[in-house]
Amino acid sequence: MTTTPTPPAHRWRRAAAAVLLLTGLLWTGANAALWLGQERLLFSPVPLPPDAVLSSEPDVSERFVEVPGARLSVLELRRPKPDGVVFFLHGNSGNLKQWFVDGSLYRRANVDLVMMDYRGFGKSSGRIESEAQLHADVEAVWQAVAPRYAGKRVIAYGRSLGTGLAAAWAARHQPDLTILVSPYASMRQLAALHYPWVPSAVVRYPLRSDEAVAQLHRPLLLVHGDRDALIPLAHSQQLAGAAEQARLVVIEGAAHADVHRFEAYQAALSRALEALH
Repeated sequence: MTTTPTPPAHRWRRAAAAVLLLTGLLWTGANAALWLGQERLLFSPVPLPPDAVLSSEPDVSERFVEVPGARLSVLELRRPKPDGVVFFLHGNSGNLKQWFVDGSLYRRANVDLVMMDYRGFGKSSGRIESEAQLHADVEAVWQAVAPRYAGKRVIAYGRSLGTGLAAAWAARHQPDLTILVSPYASMRQLAALHYPWVPSAVVRYPLRSDEAVAQLHRPLLLVHGDRDALIPLAHSQQLAGAAEQARLVVIEGAAHADVHRFEAYQAALSRALEALH
């Protein structure tokens, strides 16, 4: 008995179909891994031991705020008679010990400073599981300190990843001033820049700063380095066009992680805080 050989064209089509199927499975698997494990891509916490001292400065203290499933570490710089408070939400890495580097800016402006570590960062317990959880934690920390600042100036400050959280918080509370340093228009838009093969629906942390700033009715200060390769300046320009009262300060020569080291950055923030008096 003889077997009729498979024509070459049929063999090619089978091979092509197999390659397409394998490619599809790999693409689906990669996106599934991103969906399930993107916290490891977005957040780089640096834990601290329970006895770590966040700052030795006499007007700086630490407290904890209890939230469902976690205990959040909060750093506070307290002035004797503050004119207001800066509510500071930091970037995606490190901890409060690393982010609190200089309190002189806030002392000169006579405002308190409140900073929080997200879950898993510093001495905060728990782990980040969703964007909704992040927003709820931010709100819980604010509500823990808010009574102290009734009738005083309130400034929202976000840096890098924290700008999306700060913008959303500001849209809800309408503070006297919102400061976003190295912000993004949305995390999905930023992901499309760095990972163009990833469908936007895979990004579980959309963090729509563009939608949030469009709801602001108070001044917005945007600060961005013109050499920022991680979050390009175009993101701040887009946000400036979406907000009612936005001012964009471009720091020449600054990249993403070093913008705070430039005198122009310090000057811009000092002017903005002084203008509130």
